[in-house]
Amino acid sequence: MKPTPQARLSLQTLRTASWDACLKLAPQHAIKNPVMFVVWCGTVLALCFTLQRLFTGAPVAFALSCTLILAFTVWFANAAEAIAEARGRDQAASLKATRKQLQAQRIAADGSIESVNAALLHAGDRIQVQAGQLIPADGEIIRGVASINESALTGESAPVLREAGTDHSGVIAGTMLLSGSIEVRVTAESGQSFLDRMIKLVEGTQRQKTPNELALTVLLAALTLVFLVAVATLPALAAFVGIQLDPLLLIALLVCLIPTTIAGLLPAIGIAGMNRALAANLIAKSGKAVEVAGDIDTLLLDKTGTITFGDRQATALLPLPGIASSDLRRAAVLSSLDDPTPEGKSIVSLARRQDELLPEPVVGAEFVPFSAETRLSGLALHGQVIAYKGAADSIRRFATQQGYRVPETLDALVHKVAQQGATPLVVCDDRRILGVVQLSDVIKPGVAERFARLRALGVRTVMVTGDNPITAGTIAATAGVDDFVAEAKPEDKLALIRSEQAKGHLVAMVGDGTNDAPELAQADVGLAMNSGTQAAKDAGNMVDLDSDPTKLLAVVEVGKQLLVTRGALTTFSLANDVAKYFVIIPAVFASSLPGVNQLNLMQLPDPHIAIIAALIFNALIIPALIPLALKGVAIRPISATTMLRNNLLWFGVGGLLLPFAAIKLIDLCLNGVLA
Repeated sequence: MKPTPQARLSLQTLRTASWDACLKLAPQHAIKNPVMFVVWCGTVLALCFTLQRLFTGAPVAFALSCTLILAFTVWFANAAEAIAEARGRDQAASLKATRKQLQAQRIAADGSIESVNAALLHAGDRIQVQAGQLIPADGEIIRGVASINESALTGESAPVLREAGTDHSGVIAGTMLLSGSIEVRVTAESGQSFLDRMIKLVEGTQRQKTPNELALTVLLAALTLVFLVAVATLPALAAFVGIQLDPLLLIALLVCLIPTTIAGLLPAIGIAGMNRALAANLIAKSGKAVEVAGDIDTLLLDKTGTITFGDRQATALLPLPGIASSDLRRAAVLSSLDDPTPEGKSIVSLARRQDELLPEPVVGAEFVPFSAETRLSGLALHGQVIAYKGAADSIRRFATQQGYRVPETLDALVHKVAQQGATPLVVCDDRRILGVVQLSDVIKPGVAERFARLRALGVRTVMVTGDNPITAGTIAATAGVDDFVAEAKPEDKLALIRSEQAKGHLVAMVGDGTNDAPELAQADVGLAMNSGTQAAKDAGNMVDLDSDPTKLLAVVEVGKQLLVTRGALTTFSLANDVAKYFVIIPAVFASSLPGVNQLNLMQLPDPHIAIIAALIFNALIIPALIPLALKGVAIRPISATTMLRNNLLWFGVGGLLLPFAAIKLIDLCLNGVLA
């Protein structure tokens, strides 16, 4: 069962969150939030004044009202955080039940197999898993091929294929082996597995404040200190003009002026951001990863698998002038018979469709696998070429080294194939260059629209591919990316990331293989595929359970929504504080200083009732905004300037106007009831 943080809250969840909010009233928890700790201290002081007046026989109505409202203000702030944490509790319970059931068949040093609890496994242990069994620990397949059901974690019922020795060899504890038998090397200690980390993230127990959140907390604490000093000076100023201020009134005034709204919602916004990532089947190793994703302005995207389906198939064999089609077909097949790649297999399939009689394998010949350095593969006998295929520039360079003549018509043929958005694969034998195999790939539907949306949000997309510049340019234009890097080698990606970062850009990229680990570690946001190797998942700071490279686009949107939500609610909260200042201060002094009454715009007659009305508004605005903090402010594909202007209009102006109307309405109701 996949995480469902966006699901509607049940009554039981709300009851649990309500009790948790009460537990969070403990001082050791309250002190973690400086602004709300001031409110907590004000509540305690108000309670002391209430008890004093109760025992001395003085009127306690105002004191008791202030105490209760202040207590509810702290409780509402705790409830916002508790509700955000409670959204993942049911999922955590389900995952914990899965973990308790795990048993392992550990392979001892002498080859014998012993059954042990999964909690006793250590990194480096070898385990055997049979069809129908749950995989007991995170690891990498070192022997066998398996079909695995990962629906317990991803919610996707379709099985996935994992194979030893490939970039798709990683397995996760708690998933089920559907077929085959595999041997797995454990890569995570007990308590540190992917399942354990997911449980902690879902429960919120591993959430740490992000740098931006810490900076905002410091800013809010500084504003609180400023208001604290300002309120502390009011008794002296009041005494100077012959006015004596009630200490409770000063406490209530301070709480109304400090930024309690955003301080109470800030933890919930951060937790909700993590929950939205989980809802997209993304596991972020920290809140910082989600936050940084919102600041990303450059996306490096592999063409294969991200922009295109990555399943390039041979669609045509194009011989050069003067070359028989049968000669090209024979060389292409010989260079591909032992080629395990999808491209190699598709060449054999195409040749079989064209001619049922395929050439026999050459006895004693060895297959030369493709490498990033040579960018060609084929068949050789005792070091002598039989048939090779590869990128045009690689075959051209190889032919020159071997003393072959490079036909003048080759470039035109390669150019023709590349202009169609296909990949030209040049084929040669032991004497000459024969022609081109056309490999066609398909651009994923909807990718161009996603890139346009990201461009509107200020994110630049760069496609990285090993294709020649013409093919790369055609695909880039069709897909709608902003830039592309052609004929890129693996080491070029790392250099490109560093180059972009040196220019002040924040870079995100996706990868799944061990060779991608350096780039994932270097990128500001490294999205590793769940199906990838353990090295890739350790290097990245986010993991996609669906192993969908296009999820990188969703990562950016989740991060931006977190930042926009926090910014919008901060704007609303600070605008509220400014408005409350002009509503309350004149009302407090209007009855004692007639000249100040001209500033009492809302004509609040009684300062004590006005303060109570402001406290009620201050308390109720927190639960009123909890749904928005959890759901997040909707983002649209518009520029940062337009988004800022809209937020200032809706949340800034709205935050300024709402307190005037709301406090006046509450004051009218209170005066009506008391009258």
